[in-house]
Amino acid sequence: QVQVVESGGGLVQPGGSLRLSCAASGVNFKFATMAWYRRAPGPGKQRELVARIFSGGDTNYADSVRGRFTISREQAENTVYLRMNSLKPEDTAIYYCYVMQSLYQYWGQGTQVTVSS
Repeated sequence: QVQVVESGGGLVQPGGSLRLSCAASGVNFKFATMAWYRRAPGPGKQRELVARIFSGGDTNYADSVRGRFTISREQAENTVYLRMNSLKPEDTAIYYCYVMQSLYQYWGQGTQVTVSS
């Protein structure tokens, strides 16, 4: 059974930092593509890709977070991280962990990040 569990969200002031964690079990983590998506509050908001890391270590980022966020993975812990620096109010969202292995996709339940003074 696949489980994807996020942690690390919370309330932070503008300019602050947070690190999100996502632990994935029941998948072959070594060969999985991992990503973070987010959905901002408000009607009609779509879930958007924030950052992605492939099994070989290549990464890509949304333009809005490039240079501020860093995605990384720890094979031994089956965990992917999202380090978020210089947070802005517009980063407020529910952040979701995404796992893709072969043709299968899995989502976590999400963790709330609120950036506010």
